[in-house]
Amino acid sequence: MNGETYEDSKYEYLKKKRLFLLDMDGTIYLDDIFFECSIDFLNYIREIGGKYVFLTNNSSKSVKDYVKKLKSLRIDVDESNFFTSSQATSLYLTENSKWNKIYVIGTESFKNELIQRGINVTDEYSEDVDCLVVGFDTELTYSKLVDGCRLLFKGVDFIATNPDLVCPSSFGFVPDCGSICEVLRITTGRTPFYVGKPSKTMVDLVVSATGYNKDETIVIGDRLYTDIACGINAGVTTAVVLTGETKREHLSNSKFVPNYVFEDIKHLYKMLVGSECSDKAANRLR
Repeated sequence: MNGETYEDSKYEYLKKKRLFLLDMDGTIYLDDIFFECSIDFLNYIREIGGKYVFLTNNSSKSVKDYVKKLKSLRIDVDESNFFTSSQATSLYLTENSKWNKIYVIGTESFKNELIQRGINVTDEYSEDVDCLVVGFDTELTYSKLVDGCRLLFKGVDFIATNPDLVCPSSFGFVPDCGSICEVLRITTGRTPFYVGKPSKTMVDLVVSATGYNKDETIVIGDRLYTDIACGINAGVTTAVVLTGETKREHLSNSKFVPNYVFEDIKHLYKMLVGSECSDKAANRLR
């Protein structure tokens, strides 16, 4: 290999990627703080003629909300830069339009996204509800859980946006959609069908929509059992960053083994570019 080591070859292969499917929480930012080098990393992707798409399981915000959030920091994004588990769930529900009324345990933003797709949703218990959909509900109330239990004991279909148990925060973690579903499972014995990552559907849809091929694609995230599993299931390259849920000690015990491991986006950027980034300090979303 003319003096080139395996590691050199491995990283040169990474430099050929053009479609970057990025998780958000715990990967490029935490709460409202962008990690150091995240902005330079996004600029790098544009400069090489690539595209970044935020492939997030966080269903608490609509795509319009995410666009507004990132544009507030002057990040160059539009709706094509996002594909969320709420979008995937909306598509799944419309393609399987067998439900008359859907009870949603989720945020107003999530419910509005479903309504905009013509889905008949409610947050009030009634006998004609035939499906329960659960998302990452940052507006969760006990009465929603009670209604969910009543519906599941009645035998309605059970669908959820994503299996993530926790969402990273500045002080540690908060319960995510998977934890809400665990409460319902423990209470009722019912387990949902999860639409978002690790299903390969999200990757397949984005690759098809953008026109890149899977050899040019990489999934980057902070969770082994959703982000990395999703990339593996879709047959694309994967990289985990250790700024969210996954810690280095988790790697040896996981069946989902990423192709690359980086401490954070800064180390990934330095490997790709060979120099330090300009955004030295973390950036607060305004």
